[in-house]
Amino acid sequence: MESISSKAVIKDKVAEALRQLQHKGADAFIISLQEGLLNKKVKFPLLEYAAMELMTVIPEDIQLDLADRIVYLRAMGGQVLVGIMLRLRLDTDYERTINKACDYISFGNEWYVCDIIGERVLGYALLTKPEMTIPILDRLALHPDKWLVRTVGVATHYAVKKKLQPPFVEQVFRILLQLSTATDFHSKKGIGWGAKTVARFHPALIDCYQDQIVSIETKQWFRTKINIGLNRSRGNGTER
Repeated sequence: MESISSKAVIKDKVAEALRQLQHKGADAFIISLQEGLLNKKVKFPLLEYAAMELMTVIPEDIQLDLADRIVYLRAMGGQVLVGIMLRLRLDTDYERTINKACDYISFGNEWYVCDIIGERVLGYALLTKPEMTIPILDRLALHPDKWLVRTVGVATHYAVKKKLQPPFVEQVFRILLQLSTATDFHSKKGIGWGAKTVARFHPALIDCYQDQIVSIETKQWFRTKINIGLNRSRGNGTER
């Protein structure tokens, strides 16, 4: 598979896709994007750059339609593009953007789709708009879709790593504690990832919840993730 490792090349590929959009329409745009970027080996930061370049030109009224089309390709790189496209809409169209992210995560039905979009949209929303986003995560924790439950932990990991303010860290950790009895493998992975990150960066908070963490209601897998995070807080390990 051909690799692209230059911003200049990315810029050219994006410009070509946008020319196709302007002169031939959405179908031609998607074909150009797929052939020029999504069928190539491109590192995530360059794909994020491509998405930002696209969003400076694509009219707002067709952004979500194009995002839908990109998601339907089921390309991993497409998930990165869409994650950044949605992130850039959070300030102007928060509710619809969050709903779209959840739709895409469910549609993707894969752990990497959940993690790519969950971090870039729900995680970023939690970091920048915690008062609006925490109630949404609280609802997702009860969702029947395992991928949306996993997203709660993924979003927590991202926001805490990026220095979410401590009062909000405590609020999302309480949600994770409620999920500590989960049994689905993929849900546990996401929840545990978030809990581990909280323990790593906020060990004092963990001390405040020791009674609940060691209670018989809390599953051992959750306690194990907490302990890994605490060990990393002391410098005895590396991040995932």
